[in-house]
Amino acid sequence: MKMKSDLQIAQAAKPLRIDEIAGNLGIVEKDLEYFGQFKAKVPLHYINKEKWQKGNLILVSAITPTPPGEGKTTTSIALADGLNKIGKKAVVVLREPSLGPVFGMKGGAAGGGYSQVIPMEDINLHFTGDFSAIEKANNLLAALIDNNIQNLENNLGLDPRTVTWKRVMDMNDRALRHVVTGLGGKSNGFLREAGFDITAASEVMAILCLSEDLMDLKNKMGNIYVGDTFGGKAIYARDLKANGAMTVLLKDAIKPNLVQTLENNPAIIHGGPFANIAQGTNTVVATKMGLSLTDYVVTEAGFGADLGAEKFLDIKCAYSGLSPKTIVLVATVRALKYHGGQKREELLTPNMDALKKGSLNLEKHLENMNHYGVPAVVAINRFVSDSREELEFLKQLCINKNVRVAECRGWEAGGDGATDLAKQVIDNIKDCKSDFTPVYDWNLSVEEKIETVARKIYGAGSISYLEKAKLDLNKVKRLGLEKLPVCIAKTQNSLSDDTKLLGRPEGFKITVREIEIAAGAGFLIPITGKMLRMPGLPARPAAENIDIDKNGNVIGLS
Repeated sequence: MKMKSDLQIAQAAKPLRIDEIAGNLGIVEKDLEYFGQFKAKVPLHYINKEKWQKGNLILVSAITPTPPGEGKTTTSIALADGLNKIGKKAVVVLREPSLGPVFGMKGGAAGGGYSQVIPMEDINLHFTGDFSAIEKANNLLAALIDNNIQNLENNLGLDPRTVTWKRVMDMNDRALRHVVTGLGGKSNGFLREAGFDITAASEVMAILCLSEDLMDLKNKMGNIYVGDTFGGKAIYARDLKANGAMTVLLKDAIKPNLVQTLENNPAIIHGGPFANIAQGTNTVVATKMGLSLTDYVVTEAGFGADLGAEKFLDIKCAYSGLSPKTIVLVATVRALKYHGGQKREELLTPNMDALKKGSLNLEKHLENMNHYGVPAVVAINRFVSDSREELEFLKQLCINKNVRVAECRGWEAGGDGATDLAKQVIDNIKDCKSDFTPVYDWNLSVEEKIETVARKIYGAGSISYLEKAKLDLNKVKRLGLEKLPVCIAKTQNSLSDDTKLLGRPEGFKITVREIEIAAGAGFLIPITGKMLRMPGLPARPAAENIDIDKNGNVIGLS
């Protein structure tokens, strides 16, 4: 029998009106800001400090990603449904999908099979307009920068050669990475090199996700570093009087979005930075709201634990006071076999040798989580192609390391397929005796912080800095920003900065190409290897398969 697609399953669902979902959380109907029948924004006054500090935060991360995918979001949704199945009051708190991956290679980010958040089409497309608002706020600052350079009145003396602020759009478009603006004569502005990043990589996105409230958002916007004057004075967004108007554009975007799972359990979806080029976590306000409204919050951090989990802990938690009670590491047999050298087209064939070799990747991620002092549990996202021998090997590996483990069948069975995992998570939470320990001290030098993450988390043997990165380090010191944490931009496909090094590479060299300053967000971005902040589309983008029929039904969305 042919299996239904994710979209077909989502379209066949029978969602409750969003006011019913909200009512179950104690949210008063008049406080909801509706976006149709099944989506609503919730005001920030539902965040209760006393409650969120006592709540149980569950972080879902994963092994190093592979082309077949590991199902981290699917597992997160299944776990939240599973917790509700065993009588716990739980909510899943996720990031919003970017249109770049939706129309590119990865597809959507609303889960899969019978563990999805709905309305799936809306969530994967424009949703409630948050990405659009972030894009507009970002590009308003870009326009104000160029306008100030152009006009003599109120001119700050900004040197165009020092401006690093880029425009953004929520689409993979490699042709816009490096552009020249101001062509066509002096009335069109100064001729200068510029470029575009994808919206998920915007500092405005990072700021939204780390802000505590509207005024904190405004203050952080003002701290965005723009460039220097010809005299060498640093210029910030507040000097351009930009942060007030930027915050006005974001006054609704800062409010978390409430939707539901296929099983009519609450889901909060808010913010969407990538973990390979930004901090890769949903908003602080969404996480704290979830903890204020329920007893258990399941949240995920992007890509592998070396990226999403590291940044979740060392940046988001360190700034916000949040601390997870357990970390779920999602692994699949086929992904570990891929890391063990088995070809992608052969992953459905049992291969114990490849699995044993690839399992070193899982072991490394488990070791990394131990650095933080938070108990981990492994979720084996099970597929029908997995042999019993392979599954038992993975389970025994975890048992030998004193790590709890459970199979998860969320894709095919929803919450019922994650009740065993939910029970293991509850036991892990009981074992958690203290808050997490950051992997580095912010007071270390920038180089020491980069080296700590590279050596301890990635397994690097050495770190080299290109000339541009060395100049950037000098600028960081000149601006007095050495005490900021580091948000390392690195490929998600390897523990190293080389996409071809699978499994558990060791002793490799990490190359820092440049260091971007995100003073508003409150971190520095060392860019390693060949990382790009504006992705490109693959040869056969997912957009080719997406269509709409005469009745307005979306087709081909995944």
